[in-house]
Order: sequence, then C-alpha cells, then structure tokens
Amino acid sequence: MAKAHPIEVSDVRENILAVGQRIMSGKGFSAVGLNEILVAASVPKGSFYHYFGSKDAFGEALLDSYFVAYLAEMDDVLGQSGIAVAQRLMQYFASWQANQSFSDCQGKCLAVKLAAEVADLSEAMRLALDAGTAGIIARLTVALDAGVADGSLAIDGSAASVAATLYQQWLGASVMVKIVRSPAPFDAALAMTRRLLHLQH
Repeated sequence: MAKAHPIEVSDVRENILAVGQRIMSGKGFSAVGLNEILVAASVPKGSFYHYFGSKDAFGEALLDSYFVAYLAEMDDVLGQSGIAVAQRLMQYFASWQANQSFSDCQGKCLAVKLAAEVADLSEAMRLALDAGTAGIIARLTVALDAGVADGSLAIDGSAASVAATLYQQWLGASVMVKIVRSPAPFDAALAMTRRLLHLQH
C-alpha cells in the first residue's frame, strides 16, 4: 500500500488563503472571524499563526496573493497576440463585468469588497491595495500606449491619466452595482470606456 504524501507546507498556507479569500469576498474583513476560516479550511489555530502573525498580517498576505493572481490573468488577456489592443482591453473590461457580479463574486472581487473597509483599518493592507491597484493601472497604461501605436484606439491626454480614470470608473461601477442590485452601472462604464478610447463599434 502506497504511503500517503504529507501535505506540503505551502499547500496549507495556500489553502488558508484560498478559503479566506472566498469567505471575505462575500462578507468583508471585519465580519469574518478567524475561527470561521479555520473551520472551513480544516486547519488548527496553531497552523494559522505559524504562517500569519495576526489577522491583519493574514489580510495583507491575502491581498498580495489576490493581486499576484489577478495581474497574471490581466497579463494573459492584454498580452494576447493576433488581435488589436483595443479588442484586448474591451475583453478585459468584459471579464471585469463578468467577475464582479453584484450577486456572487465567488472570491474574484476581493479588492472591491475590502478596499474601503480596510484602508482605514490597517496601513499594511492599505499599502497592499495601493501596490496592487498601481499594478493594474500600470498595465492599462502600457496597453493604452500600445493601442495608440497600433491605431486601434485613440485617447485624449496621457495614457497614464486615462488608465487611472478607467480604473477608478470601473471600481466605482463595481461598488454601485452592489448598491443598486443592477448591472446598469457596468453598462454605463462600458459605454464611457468606448468613448474614452474613441471606439466606434
């Protein structure tokens, strides 16, 4: 009979982070106690404190992990070959809309859920959010410059300022769809995005 392989240390840590992301994406940071995460992840409290010194440290690690995965997915979408940059950007925002549902984000809208809540609670988590969102805006900036270069879009002003405007617009729309329980804010954001990029179709 083959021996069962022990769970790798990194697997335990990643499991705690994955479970925490799923739960906190739905409930927020303050409303979730560590015990709820530990029970759902099937790990003892000692294991949690082996990897994370506090709940705030866990929140920081959670955001760091979230943004690593998010930015990798963003790179995949914006780095596609064979299609115009404008089309890649519109695919990115369509994916945003699909993932940031007002009814169920399934762990995919952690930044939207936690941004306003934790920015004033923890400087470490605020800095993690700042770094992650800066990474998103930087990638949008590069894409906008590339889109201008390939002629698939046009912008008024610098790519950096338009990228920041786009991100802030979509972040605001993500909050509004939760308030009004309707996809209408995303429809408005999509229409404004097309205008900002001077897309005709």
